[in-house]
Amino acid sequence: MQTSTWRGLGRLVRLVAHILAGFWIVYARFPRLGEAERRATVQRWAAEAVRRCGITLQVRGTPAEAGPDGLMLVANHISWVDIPTIHAIRFCRFISKSEVKRWPVIGRLADSADTLYLERTSRRDAHRVLHTMAERLQQGDVLAFFPEGTTSEGIDLLPFHANLLQAAISVDAPVQPVALQFLDAQGRLNQAPCYIGDDTLLESLWRTVRAEGVVARVTFGEPERAKGRSRQQWAQDLRQTVAELRR
Repeated sequence: MQTSTWRGLGRLVRLVAHILAGFWIVYARFPRLGEAERRATVQRWAAEAVRRCGITLQVRGTPAEAGPDGLMLVANHISWVDIPTIHAIRFCRFISKSEVKRWPVIGRLADSADTLYLERTSRRDAHRVLHTMAERLQQGDVLAFFPEGTTSEGIDLLPFHANLLQAAISVDAPVQPVALQFLDAQGRLNQAPCYIGDDTLLESLWRTVRAEGVVARVTFGEPERAKGRSRQQWAQDLRQTVAELRR
């Protein structure tokens, strides 16, 4: 059996054990923990999950602190690993498609991380989510979403959808651009964690745990406010900033 296969099997066993431990934490410990303790627990769990996948975190820039008007993170989207990667660096509430809530295992873990769900085909639900996002920002929460709306191969950026930026505009909350890249030990693009096209989650997971020397580089830009820009213009500007952070 190839070395990469043994490596992948070992990591997969450790990751499954970690996921099972996560379920025990959610059901046995979370009811007794305060909000700050739950969020710290999610962050530690995510960091360990990334490590067990064989991925090394590399952080550039500084994650901003949320003020009284909260903070929104916008990042490009490459893989299922993106969410635990960002969680490992700082806790945030992700806005995710409603289907995730119904996924076995992942849905329950997403619930425990206070994910907000959006029914993408429903205009009414979009209004509901925007209202909830604005309220959460005013309570000082950190929200995060992927404006590309889907994953890409990690080479180029897809267009940034602007709708969810309206929540930040309505309460004048800052937005911090975040650039994600998966690299090898020599700093070259590594597409093992990609989750695109006809990939299944299991196929992407298996490629990831078999790969050697995967580095998740997360680059934080400077927080910015709309300053009179429309959400469409702001989305274009943020896309340009994320592209520059990836260079």
